[in-house]
Parts: sequence; C-alpha cells; structure tokens
Amino acid sequence: MSDASDYDLSMLLRALVMESNRFLEIFSAAHALHPTDMTALNLIMTTPMTPGTLAKALNLSASATTSVLDRLEKAGHVTRERDPEDRRRVELRVLDRATALAATFFQPLAREYASAWAGMSTAERQVVLRFLVATTEATARVRGAVS
Repeated sequence: MSDASDYDLSMLLRALVMESNRFLEIFSAAHALHPTDMTALNLIMTTPMTPGTLAKALNLSASATTSVLDRLEKAGHVTRERDPEDRRRVELRVLDRATALAATFFQPLAREYASAWAGMSTAERQVVLRFLVATTEATARVRGAVS
C-alpha cells in the first residue's frame, strides 16, 4: 500500500471495527447475549470490577446494570462475590465456563491474526503496536469528551 492518508487509515480502521462487531454479533446471538451484555462481559473479563464501576463503564443506571448482571449470572457467565474484607463491596468475576466458551470461539480468530502478522518484522510490529495504542487512546479521549 502506498502512502495512506488519515482518511484511508480511518476508513480501514472503521472497516476493522465493523468486521469485529459483526464477528461479536455471531457469538452474542449464538449465546443469547444482548450487545450490552457482551460489552459488560468483555469489561469484566479485562479486570475484576464492582457493579458500580461496570455501570459507569457502560454509562448505565444502577438498575439497568443490575438487569445486565442478572442476565449474565443466569446464563452462567458471571458471579457476584462479596469482598471478604468488606462485606458491603461486591466484585464481579467471569466464570471459568464462560472463559472457556469464549476461547473456543475466539481462538480461531487469534490464530488467523497470528498468521496474518507472521511476516511482519519486529520493527513493523512496533509500528502496529504504536498505532493501536495511540488510536485506542484517542478513541477513549473522544468517548470521554462526548459522554
């Protein structure tokens, strides 16, 4: 590819996001997960959190977050655990079963990514890394400004 303009990069990134969303929709539909439930599950998988932290991350009310958590808990994806040090505090955890289920679906994608990146040099991978980090941070900044 020759010189890529900001527009070209934006359109390719948009295409990647759309393709990723379509991929997630397949998983969500196969496991009866609402898109918000899928986002919540991904957030909880990333780092254990409280329902309040999740509500803020999802930009949902406490009652809407409770509904999301009720659905995820009923489906066997998450559990709410009391903090043994502070019984008022509840931590959310993704169950091993849910992690294993996700792995069976997402591992083929991870393998395909690895294959696509196999021919990249260390220097090229560093450029991709910088691009992804900078783009993710830029997106988070704009999301924060508009929310």
